[in-house]
Amino acid sequence: MALAMTISSVSLVNYGLHPTSKVSYRSFVRRASSSSLRVRPIQAVQDSQGPRRLVDIIRTVPDISRNYFKSPSRRALFGGIALLGGFYVAQTISLSFGALGVNDVIAAVLCVILTEFTTKFYYSRSKVTFPIALLNNFKMGFTYGLFIDAFKLAS
Repeated sequence: MALAMTISSVSLVNYGLHPTSKVSYRSFVRRASSSSLRVRPIQAVQDSQGPRRLVDIIRTVPDISRNYFKSPSRRALFGGIALLGGFYVAQTISLSFGALGVNDVIAAVLCVILTEFTTKFYYSRSKVTFPIALLNNFKMGFTYGLFIDAFKLAS
């Protein structure tokens, strides 16, 4: 607190003001305008630290995401989000095409093709990366959503 008081007192003294002295507003304006305040032009900073171009920033995104998803809790969180996202998409497709009664067969064929292609893509890889695992989680949620909707319709 004492440091802040001394700093403010010093800056007030520069303008001819002191916390104990009384100065009129006119003399303060004259002293403030005649003081040596320099106006410096704005200059662009040209540091060589970090990427500057958009391409450089885009190139760093894979490394940043790879480091972000190293944590098992984040991987599990996004795996669950992918699972629930697939469930939501399946419920939406089933509801929209089932309620209209139009193009049910085409929607079912597209759902089966999507599921089979994802399964083939996932199991043909020798090494499963995290985005491919997320795609498989989406597929599992999608299939689960279609089964649940089929049970709802059967009852």
